[in-house]
Amino acid sequence: MLRPRGSVKVSICTGCRLYVAHMNNSNGAVFNVSTSIVGAGIMSIPAAMRVLGVVPAVLLIAAVAALANSSVEFLLRYTRRSSGGSYAGVMGDAFGRAGAIVLNVCVAFTTMGTLVVYLIIIGDVMSGSAMGEDAHVGVLQELFGKRWWTTRVAVLLVTAVVILLPLVFRRRVDSLRYTSAVSILLAVVFIIISLGIAVYTIFTGTAKMPRMFPDFSRLSSPFELFTAVPVIVVAFTFHFNVHPIAAELKNSSDMMTAVHISLVLCAAIYAAVGFFGFLLFGEATMADVLVNFDRSSGAGVPQALNDLARLSYALHLVLVFPLLNFSLRINVDELLFQGKRPPLAIDTPRFMFLTAALMVLLYALAIAIPSIWTLIQYGGSVFPVSLSLIFPGAIVLRDIHGIAKMKDKVVAVTMIALAVISSSIAITTNIMNSNKD
Repeated sequence: MLRPRGSVKVSICTGCRLYVAHMNNSNGAVFNVSTSIVGAGIMSIPAAMRVLGVVPAVLLIAAVAALANSSVEFLLRYTRRSSGGSYAGVMGDAFGRAGAIVLNVCVAFTTMGTLVVYLIIIGDVMSGSAMGEDAHVGVLQELFGKRWWTTRVAVLLVTAVVILLPLVFRRRVDSLRYTSAVSILLAVVFIIISLGIAVYTIFTGTAKMPRMFPDFSRLSSPFELFTAVPVIVVAFTFHFNVHPIAAELKNSSDMMTAVHISLVLCAAIYAAVGFFGFLLFGEATMADVLVNFDRSSGAGVPQALNDLARLSYALHLVLVFPLLNFSLRINVDELLFQGKRPPLAIDTPRFMFLTAALMVLLYALAIAIPSIWTLIQYGGSVFPVSLSLIFPGAIVLRDIHGIAKMKDKVVAVTMIALAVISSSIAITTNIMNSNKD
């Protein structure tokens, strides 16, 4: 029996709409995953390349991206068998309530550390940075000189109270959708300006080709190479956002495709930013490469362009800050206020107390910690490494559902061993270097 022509048209149109909706959904997941990956960690990639050299740094970026891909695949596979449908649920299935609590603690410390890094970078951009003999002025000090209101303490206080507090007091994430869109645009502006400056220096001959391999004469010991590992791992730690993003997809299998694309894209971005940052500033590359964009950058471009690069990314971090603060506030709330309670968004006293207390703590830590390298080296060697490598590997080895293959267990053991060994060496080396100083 023949169908009327009209029904054929309807079927084709319906199929087209479903295909377009599927593509939009997948593209949105790629966008969200990529946004979750690229954060403040990108600012330390050039410094990691200075320690390792270009070739080992690029290889390390590729290796960590591959391990991140495997760990996410493990999490999603066990999530399909989990009753909770979240990272905490998977950890709870494997290791009981204690496992879920440990995960929440790691997520809280990771997000807190990231927010402190955001504030430190904002302080570096606006008020400058002085580490040892290297002094770099901020935008405000360039314009107005050194005054009490251009100091880091004053600038971060005004930023926290006047700009960030109104944003973090928002109770719904979707109320920040416009600021999020602007933040992504600002990050793109920074990358375009940075690459443009680097290309300009190449054509004018002011750039020097960066080292391809480590210079051991500049290192206190060969073990110092391991201090770059936490920097790269932090840059690829997005695992606590995997489940919320996957939950919005109609087809859960699209998540791994989005992760594949995002990891390749972000690895390419990290390699490019690291290479061009190291090319621009060489051995003078700071832990926060944004502070290099001052008068002493020596790139031969107008200072206004350098300042635009710094300000664009600093404003990007200001607009991303409230989004990450949502995750921190929820995790801290779950740890402090267990049991039956009303949702945080409608419990005004609890919401106001947590928000204000966390902002005070974040501000105090940003003032007390002088460099993002210090924070990433110590905090990044414990909490992000656990979230991205150790916990997923442990879930596979525990294998309460009996679905792990021998290949999976080999990868899991490799992930845990590399994480524990590299983090232990990095922490020990940093402590020894601190004692020498």
